[in-house]
Amino acid sequence: MRILITGKKGQVGRCLVEQLNRLPEITFLALDRAELDITNEVQVNRVVGEFKPNVIINAAAYTAVDKAESEIHLAYAVNRDGSKFLAEAAERNNALIMHISTDYVFSGDKEGSYCEEDPTAPQGIYGASKLAGEQAVIAACPRHIILRTAWVFGEYGNNFVKTVLRLAKTRDTLGVVGDQFGGPTYAGDIASALITIAKSICDGNNDKYGIYHYSGLPHVSWSQFAQGIFDEAIEQVVITQSPIVNSITTADYPTPAKRPANSKLDTTLIKDKFGLQASDWKKALNNIKAYAN
Repeated sequence: MRILITGKKGQVGRCLVEQLNRLPEITFLALDRAELDITNEVQVNRVVGEFKPNVIINAAAYTAVDKAESEIHLAYAVNRDGSKFLAEAAERNNALIMHISTDYVFSGDKEGSYCEEDPTAPQGIYGASKLAGEQAVIAACPRHIILRTAWVFGEYGNNFVKTVLRLAKTRDTLGVVGDQFGGPTYAGDIASALITIAKSICDGNNDKYGIYHYSGLPHVSWSQFAQGIFDEAIEQVVITQSPIVNSITTADYPTPAKRPANSKLDTTLIKDKFGLQASDWKKALNNIKAYAN
């Protein structure tokens, strides 16, 4: 198997590189934005044509949710156009395109968890640009896997776990939104899921193309997640005293972009098709020291 990875410096990209380095049977090429600008169609075609992957994993994305409201052109250039160019290159090279998407493609007002077939209705530019990327991938290459995920965290990059651990060092109390619910998802689990799916399809399971949801359990609010992080940090002596977590409302913490109140993703389909269990975010915090640096 030959895998081309974009966005190698992102949370999932770095985990992919780490895990693939332990799999000598897989040849891979991982590139960052300086090495491959996915919004440049000529560059994309040249790199894909030269490396000749049978799997392309697009882990590159514009993820600045609030800035996207003003940087509309850039958000669409990366999330829609870049994804389209990669999918078109995959089609020309008879490759599988694997594309990471988001819970933000939904409105967030559903009761219960979102299934793959639920209607999309993004509430902001970030979600709309990611949905446009999904649609572009589907249109360009029938051999596609779109993996929607949510609340990504890991040892690399910036994320909620690192932020609250940093704040714990200087704050006695912390106001955290308590009326948005979702499944925190460990980046390493996303990387592992992508590799498992790629192997399955390259082994001839060609009836499994499509959209899948992959995120963490149990579902919690942001304030509950923060409390869980602090409890684990206290137990592992990463912090000596936990800030008091005050649950606040979304209205108490206004942002330029609207966040989904419900980001719960149903992961039944990916379990049925690939045997993949939902990400266990509590287990991923077992080595919380890795997030505290």
